[in-house]
Amino acid sequence: MEKPIIEILGISKKYRIKHSERYLALRDKLGGYIARPFNILKGNKGANPSVEDFYALKDVSFNIKKGEIVGIIGRNGAGKTTLLKIISRITFPTSGKVNLYGRVASLLEVGTGFHPELTGRENVYFNGSILGMKKKEIDKKFDEIVAFAEVERFIDTPVKRYSSGMQVRLAFAVAAHLEPEILLIDEVLSVGDIAFQKKSLGKMENVASEGRTVLFVSHNMGAVQRLCNRAVLLSNGRVAEDGDVNEVTNKYMSFGLNKAGERTWTEENAPGDDVVRLKHVRLLDGENNVKDEFSINEPVSVEVEYRVLKDGFPLNTMCYFIDEMGMTKFISIDNLDSPWKDTSRPSGLYRCVCRVPRDLLNEGTIRIHVLVITSPYNLHAADHDVLTFKVTDDMDTKGVRGNYPREWPQSVVRPRLHWDVERIS
Repeated sequence: MEKPIIEILGISKKYRIKHSERYLALRDKLGGYIARPFNILKGNKGANPSVEDFYALKDVSFNIKKGEIVGIIGRNGAGKTTLLKIISRITFPTSGKVNLYGRVASLLEVGTGFHPELTGRENVYFNGSILGMKKKEIDKKFDEIVAFAEVERFIDTPVKRYSSGMQVRLAFAVAAHLEPEILLIDEVLSVGDIAFQKKSLGKMENVASEGRTVLFVSHNMGAVQRLCNRAVLLSNGRVAEDGDVNEVTNKYMSFGLNKAGERTWTEENAPGDDVVRLKHVRLLDGENNVKDEFSINEPVSVEVEYRVLKDGFPLNTMCYFIDEMGMTKFISIDNLDSPWKDTSRPSGLYRCVCRVPRDLLNEGTIRIHVLVITSPYNLHAADHDVLTFKVTDDMDTKGVRGNYPREWPQSVVRPRLHWDVERIS
């Protein structure tokens, strides 16, 4: 029996979360500080925040053979990145262990392993030496790495002056070209442009064809299905499915998605940080009814409410519209029409509504990702697959279809555009 190159044996990762009273007004905090010495004299030191044990991973076990390309998929918070960090020795499990039988290169976030003060050239050699490469081996690959990353003009510039896309390109080029036996890749390729994403997927296919092992974390099911032959679905820190990539990704795309047309959170479980917390997301028709199924010829509105907890942040709200395969149909952001464009938003409750016009979407299932960010890309709150809805074709002859009777060809969108038709002869 072939020995696995990665053995994951019952790993769990536990964090301790402290809960305390939230969002106290300034006067309440000042009053607490003033009263604290008197409480201590009385023997009352104040209530301690409660502590909760949270398992990012719970008893996860599976093996990976040499040359396998495995997609690690699941919703945000499922434990995907924690798993890769444990495999790459960035963090250690609370229990269980991981056995590795090969050299590992990991690309888990923008600029992984880069020193910002070093130039691109110096970082290539620095990363190569960490991977155990000799200078002659790096020299042999150096020109190919730089050309692939498309940073020839800036290779002797400190990495701290690189854009996030340039850092990703160079980090990926180093990881892919310096021939590790095991390559770990998180969602970082989504930072690069479309052309580079396609080139990177092609390179990973080449890496896999050379017998190296790839673990690939992504929300892009099209990329996972194209690249991987196996997928592992994580849910709430546990392995929910493990098997053929098409079967597992199809289960994931119908697994736990909210199809009620509305998602609401309490203050305790709302996605976000100390700047922004999501409150609810709704899907509305033209008469403001909450729905999860729409005709092609009716408008769809995505209503996002969130609470701003801190002043001084010029926030942007983004909606990603994703198809059944995880491919992005289009993205919309509120910084063009909002009266708060490029303006810091005072604390308070905000409602942002993205309006998709009628006669734009093609039929099928659409998944919604919602993000609240500050430029250039500081993420404050996000929920992937927060809602899904279905677009149906009612064969209305007054709509996009007109009197065309056959099945409409597959396309990303199906807009009703204006045509001029005239007889010129």
